[in-house]
Amino acid sequence: MGELDALVRLAEQARLALGRRGLTLSTAESCTGGLLGHVLTEVPGISEQYRGGLISYSDELKEVELGVSNELLARHGAVSAQACRQMAEGARQRYTSDVALAVTGIAGPDGGTPRKPVGLTYVGIADEHGADVRRFVWRGDRHANKLDSARAGLELLLERLGSA
Repeated sequence: MGELDALVRLAEQARLALGRRGLTLSTAESCTGGLLGHVLTEVPGISEQYRGGLISYSDELKEVELGVSNELLARHGAVSAQACRQMAEGARQRYTSDVALAVTGIAGPDGGTPRKPVGLTYVGIADEHGADVRRFVWRGDRHANKLDSARAGLELLLERLGSA
């Protein structure tokens, strides 16, 4: 099974779990560049659950479209647990969804620092119970890091929905 096929299978599980609970989903993506949205929309019938999302690659879009605080970005940076949390909360509010996933990170091969290395990624989820953010440091190339980040997002969603 190919890498994308495995992600689509996770997205199918997510559609079923969201459907069983009557919940809707939105996404806010940075380093994955729309990969979450892509694999979700590969699933027939997902339109009943998936409201849409935003590829917020720039800090400006994170601020303007998702409500990420300028002060937070200045203090912690776009690749931080704090920014990821606000991205998820902002997507949930903006797209009036029950659940929102957010991903922000440094896919590579450039952009890393000793404090924030290439592969550093935060994956977050927000729902009526609050927000949760997970930190990862992937070791692959840009393509692999994007795939790993999308997989982590879908797995976090399934975990939150009790379907992991």
